[in-house]
Amino acid sequence: MRRREGGSRLGPPLRWRGCVFPPGSCQGNSVERKIYIPLNKTAPCVRLLNATHQIGCQSSISGDTGVIHVVEKEEDLNWVLADGPHPPYMILLDGNLFNRRVMLQLKGTSRVSGLAVAIAKPSPPQGFSPGLKCPNDGFGVYSKDYGPQFAHCNKTVWNPVGSGLSYEDFDFPIFLLEDANETQVIKQCYQDHNIPRDGSGPEYPLCAMQLFSHMHAVTSTVTCMRRSSLQSTFSINPEVVCDPLLDYNVWSTLQPINSSGKVDAEKEVVIVATRIDSHSFFWNIAPGAESAVSSFVTHLAAAEALHKASDVHLLQRNIMFTFFQGETFDYIGSSRMVYDMEKDKFPLRLDNIHSFVELNQVALRNDSILWMHTDPVSRMNESVEVQVRKLLDILSNSSVGANVTLQEAGYSQPLPPSSFQRFLRARHIPGVVLTDHRTAFQNRYYQSMYDTPENIRMQYPEGLSPEETLEYVTDTAKSLAEVATVVARALYRLAGGANNTSAIQADPKTVSRMLYGFLIKMNNSWFQSIIKPDIKGILGDVPQHYVAVSSPVNTTYLVQYVLANLTGMVVNLTKEECLNPEKTPSSEKEVSIRSSGVIGVLTPSPSTGSRASESGLRCFATMCSPDLPSCSWNPLSTAQK
Repeated sequence: MRRREGGSRLGPPLRWRGCVFPPGSCQGNSVERKIYIPLNKTAPCVRLLNATHQIGCQSSISGDTGVIHVVEKEEDLNWVLADGPHPPYMILLDGNLFNRRVMLQLKGTSRVSGLAVAIAKPSPPQGFSPGLKCPNDGFGVYSKDYGPQFAHCNKTVWNPVGSGLSYEDFDFPIFLLEDANETQVIKQCYQDHNIPRDGSGPEYPLCAMQLFSHMHAVTSTVTCMRRSSLQSTFSINPEVVCDPLLDYNVWSTLQPINSSGKVDAEKEVVIVATRIDSHSFFWNIAPGAESAVSSFVTHLAAAEALHKASDVHLLQRNIMFTFFQGETFDYIGSSRMVYDMEKDKFPLRLDNIHSFVELNQVALRNDSILWMHTDPVSRMNESVEVQVRKLLDILSNSSVGANVTLQEAGYSQPLPPSSFQRFLRARHIPGVVLTDHRTAFQNRYYQSMYDTPENIRMQYPEGLSPEETLEYVTDTAKSLAEVATVVARALYRLAGGANNTSAIQADPKTVSRMLYGFLIKMNNSWFQSIIKPDIKGILGDVPQHYVAVSSPVNTTYLVQYVLANLTGMVVNLTKEECLNPEKTPSSEKEVSIRSSGVIGVLTPSPSTGSRASESGLRCFATMCSPDLPSCSWNPLSTAQK
């Protein structure tokens, strides 16, 4: 998927036209500059493919044009769908009407040529989730052959407010308008020239909108990748029509892995995991406060707390901190890691896994309760049941004295959508998924642009400077630090630790900094201090966690550097030795690699460090793992005339 970003533009009542281009590219002659007004805060809905079909949105190859009509209540749709004399219409839709019922009405008519959605402020109180009611249905562990009574969310509908809009196919362009001032400019143009008078249609000239978001690919992954292959084979100037969604998993271990880069067959490892990606209907508008950030920030805080324990190097079992990328789309990241373990392309094998702990939406707890979910099918195996029971007991005991209460979700309750399910597909592993919900998600904005800091109740006093806001410890940060403390103490026990765990304590200030950086402002002094100067360009102002085709995305970079900062060691090495571990004295080689944190495809290494392993997998022909490409596209634009 080729991506071009930028603004949009708007002009007076002859033509509305705007475009999403890089800054400075929306240029033209003097007449054009007099007509068009830039609209800089927009985001498109884009085309995605999977093995069987296409989803998302696109315009025709030359863009789509229509007369603007503002829809602020459902009755306004009658003009667009039946009464209006000047179809096709470009609709400016109030964000509170952006729902499945309205969208399916618009989808089924030729009288609509495109849609601009004004973001709702405040967020819709009834909730809004364009994701599926049963996220990643068909790609987890439950199927007709494994726990059929739990397949397709038969037992529990995890995301009841899910409309599935993100998985519909729209043949017209749809853009999000994020700036209320720019939305008002559009409304004013409509009121001045397009508003119906006394039930009759307005006369020309009229405000019209033209949207460009053409995508080259159609049909399915297999079809699209075959066409790309043919282009590469027979064309002098081949055009790639789709690319796989591709990024990296980030992982690190508590204790170094030996110089062979492989864990000994008899060595046991406890895996603690979270996802680091989110999604929404609109490209790159995925704040993911509850769906992703709350969990991976808690995970990072637990890793820091555990690394500070004095005897971690003596623990019987190793611990691997794992951050999966691309889980929104059929568990891309965890699928890749399982695949590599099965093919002996990863330092660990599945047989090395002692137990699995996953953090999955933990910020919206009721009465401080954290729910422990396990797999009832694998627990029918007596040996697995014994190990799961020990795991649950350790977690429960680790919460004693903390402001966190751990409760079992129930023996007959299936696992929620989680990365752990992909591991269970390969092997019966004792494991637990920790969430703030027993059944349906507490998160009413799952996989949407409204899953913001406000959704997890982050609040700051008025008048704070950016630096003061970075350091301010919110109630949300305190709550997540408590969860991280419990998780860190439980991991210590799972790894065989026998000493008192009261000293293992997550730092609320660290959690506060991470929440601010990953949810409010990435370009802050703390992030600047922990990344290499030559990649500071990744620190955009507004954090987004949308997995894409350009990799690694800034979330992946930052999770790795934060992990290295929180768990690394300060060593007395030169810059050359740090960047070239093979030149490091053998006694210091392990810590130097642990601190280096080099992004790249996983290769054997003397130690673990903070590493990243590629999470995309081009294996669509045999369907051994998901491969979800996104389309290459032409420049995206909107305009008025």
